[in-house]
Amino acid sequence: MDAADRIDELRALVAHHNERYHVLDAPEIPDADFDAMVRELRSLETDHPDLAGSDSPLDAVGGAARMMFSPVTHAVPMTSLDNAMNEDELRAWGDRVVRGLTNDDGHEAIVTFVCEMKVDGLALSIRYEGGEFVRAATRGDGKVGEDVTANVATIKDVPRRLSRRSGESGTGTPDVVEVRGEVYMPVAVFDDLNESYEAAGQPRLVNPRNAAAGSLRQKNPEMTAKRCLSFWSYQLGQVDGGPEFTSHLETFDFLRSIGMPVSPEIATFASLDDVLRHCLHWQQHRHELGYEIDGVVVKVDDLAQREQLGFTSRAPRWAIAYKFPPEERTTTLLDIQVSVGRTGRTTPFAVLEPVFVGGSTVSMATLHNQDQVRLKDVRPGDTVIVRKAGDVIPEVVGPVLSAREAGTQPWEFPTTCPCPLGSTLVRLEGEADTRCVEPKCPFQRDQRVIYWASRGAMDIEGLGERTVMALTEAGLIEDAADIYSLAADEVVELEGFAMPSAEKLVVAIDESRRQPLQRLLTALGVKHLGPSASTALAGEFITLDRIMAADSVSLAAVDGVGPVIADSITSWFAQESNRAFIEKLRIAGLDFGSEEAAAAAAAAKQSVPQVLEGKAVVVTGSVPGYTRDEAADAIIARGGKSPGSVSKKTFALVVGESPGASKSTKAESLGVPIVDASLFDELLESGELPASMI
Repeated sequence: MDAADRIDELRALVAHHNERYHVLDAPEIPDADFDAMVRELRSLETDHPDLAGSDSPLDAVGGAARMMFSPVTHAVPMTSLDNAMNEDELRAWGDRVVRGLTNDDGHEAIVTFVCEMKVDGLALSIRYEGGEFVRAATRGDGKVGEDVTANVATIKDVPRRLSRRSGESGTGTPDVVEVRGEVYMPVAVFDDLNESYEAAGQPRLVNPRNAAAGSLRQKNPEMTAKRCLSFWSYQLGQVDGGPEFTSHLETFDFLRSIGMPVSPEIATFASLDDVLRHCLHWQQHRHELGYEIDGVVVKVDDLAQREQLGFTSRAPRWAIAYKFPPEERTTTLLDIQVSVGRTGRTTPFAVLEPVFVGGSTVSMATLHNQDQVRLKDVRPGDTVIVRKAGDVIPEVVGPVLSAREAGTQPWEFPTTCPCPLGSTLVRLEGEADTRCVEPKCPFQRDQRVIYWASRGAMDIEGLGERTVMALTEAGLIEDAADIYSLAADEVVELEGFAMPSAEKLVVAIDESRRQPLQRLLTALGVKHLGPSASTALAGEFITLDRIMAADSVSLAAVDGVGPVIADSITSWFAQESNRAFIEKLRIAGLDFGSEEAAAAAAAAKQSVPQVLEGKAVVVTGSVPGYTRDEAADAIIARGGKSPGSVSKKTFALVVGESPGASKSTKAESLGVPIVDASLFDELLESGELPASMI
């Protein structure tokens, strides 16, 4: 294809995907793929200026307004931003800024940069007249947007009336204020919606950005209200009768003073080196926020310098978006296969043409379950969107239908287990999972041992998937109890092992005998029994024998357990094969707890004031002076509960170093008090919120 044909093809593709993204809220490809098209087209138009016409889609900002909403002309146009995809491009932009501000005498200008999170949402302009909310509009094509006033009125973050402000110019609000910002869907809200969609047998939402855009464009404002959208303000448009500003930071102060929400993640820097370090920091920690970001926006702070730098045809020269590496890319779906877990649960997964996404090369991705494959309708040979966010398992989001070849057929879920036994797969009525119910299935056996050794269970370093499969294939083990009789001279015979590594593995296995009861309970792999319930049971019953002897009613009475988990536990221990497995563990010398420990725990409970009786305290992040288990034990010892998640019943959330963003976000949304980890001991001592918080 020659340059002219390729330019024509790319222009059509860019225009098509622009409309899918900005107008229809139904993008077919990830941002990274679209950015690659734009960059290729820009390069070709630069290399062939004779082919660059006035109708290039590269000059467009956003997309045209949809007919279902009334058009709104922006008093001050809403521009887009140019992107920097790496350090070199960011530095090149910084050099252009400095050159553009350099005086005639060659004296280099001093520039202060303001960095803001590039929120992955929908740009919005909100207009206030006399302090009253009168209209809200999307960006549209930058000049004309869509009137979404009724829907924006349902967003709690957006004030219906501006706060009064005082200053050198007196009190009151400007006659007109247009606030620019981003509507977004918090990650916790997005996750809750997807859980409800999956439970109802509906396709999962693709990502928070699309969910926010679709929610904002609902015909019925009541539907928008149910989506719990949020808003960050970051810029001013038209302002009549307001104060004069000299810097971007002053506009943020003004926005806060009139009651607009402003992100706390705003920073200023005097050098581009510091800007880059800031960008790289958030590239690593992007998922610690309660909302999605895909980069950092870097702006010149001084408004006079902005005036001097000006604009290109579509974007300001004084700002740029440093884009993070993509977490979504397209690739070819080579095959769909099924894995079998420790409980017999079968999970379909995608075999992919390797693609670099989310910081690593991905060749396999989850497809969740049978229903999700059917709802997404992905087929071998499809071009599919793959998403990998942080440490989350890669997943196939969906197919690019416009790229599907004719004649392909929907994928059918297999009816037999892929293991050598080939047993029939069963899906019970009312369940989403299809299972292999053959207890001798070798795939289940391997996964049970792998789970036993995992970090959340017995935490045996070196006993990973490859080693477990090598041990079972060599006939050295049949279950997790067999690992405790392994000798180094047996392990060394396995491929990849020398005597030092074999001895190290045997030592790690031996050390796991002393893991506490709650880890042993988790490692058993009882259906529905996770770490939180295991901790609660261990704290209440102290010994494994007491738990085995307890009936469902007694087990269910423990906070955090309930009847479903209790029935699952009693059913598991009632099976003769499981009882035999427990006895093998007893002979191997694992810690089942002791009656002496039970007596000591009872005495300790009497001596420790039960100041947290009936109160649920959730801990997230690292608490100084405590391991995670010790922090939970300290809460339980004082009569409290230490669940793994935040709910309306949570008394307090203790936040330490490197906390989980979803817990903090949910606590804020529910109004649950948040206690800094430095005040944890004070909370334990009094059983009440620290005085410094009240």
